[in-house]
Amino acid sequence: MESAPTAELIRAQLRRLRLKAELSQEEFGKLVHFSGSQVSAVELGQRPLDRFFLKRADEVLGTGGLLTSLLKLAERDGQPSWLRPWLEAERQAQQLRCYQPTLIHGLLQTANYARAVIRTDDMISDEEVDRRVAARMDRQSVLFSSDPPKYLAVLEEAVLRRVDESFRGLMAEQIGHLIDCAERPHIHVHLISAEVSMHVGLVGPLSLARGRDGGWVGHMEHQLGGVVVDSDEDVAILLSRWESVRSEALSRQQSIELMKDVRTSWS
Repeated sequence: MESAPTAELIRAQLRRLRLKAELSQEEFGKLVHFSGSQVSAVELGQRPLDRFFLKRADEVLGTGGLLTSLLKLAERDGQPSWLRPWLEAERQAQQLRCYQPTLIHGLLQTANYARAVIRTDDMISDEEVDRRVAARMDRQSVLFSSDPPKYLAVLEEAVLRRVDESFRGLMAEQIGHLIDCAERPHIHVHLISAEVSMHVGLVGPLSLARGRDGGWVGHMEHQLGGVVVDSDEDVAILLSRWESVRSEALSRQQSIELMKDVRTSWS
């Protein structure tokens, strides 16, 4: 969920700006395509903050995107405590290296794929699913900023094929997005062929970020969260594991051609 203090700030700013524009809740609701009672519920904290609502509110009130920017901050602050240090390292990185043995890496997921992955946890509400998908899409902006990091991802070919018929369209879309990303100059996506059986990466996913000072920090996810790795000894081990994994993968162009072949099979 959103960070409570930031969410309260958004609600207070919304009410202040609405009153400054001399609009009642009913009048404002008509302009943003919500009822007056829904506007009241948002301002009182009885209804979750909604990205579409705040986008329309920014347009109607001429805020220059203030409310949606604050929502992004609230979502970032609302991330689990174990993830925040890694998100900061990710945002500041000059280079990112990521290996995922079982899923498409989060920075490369489409919204539909992300939603399907998040929905596998049946303990999460629809509202929480929507929030997590939005947060994941916002997180990807690091790759498309004016000064993006060099991003190298290694994925298993099997990940692109391990779905049933009901996900055919979803996977065709996802692989198409992978190809589009992989053809950008700062993004390299390498596949490990299904013909490669055992290798050290299958122990689990790993991510590495190199900061502006040249130092590295690592991250490893598990069922209950994740852990940031920053000791020199442990980072050295992860860098060695990365090199072993990367050596098993196809070249950049070979990987793109294989992705195109797999996409055809799902089309």
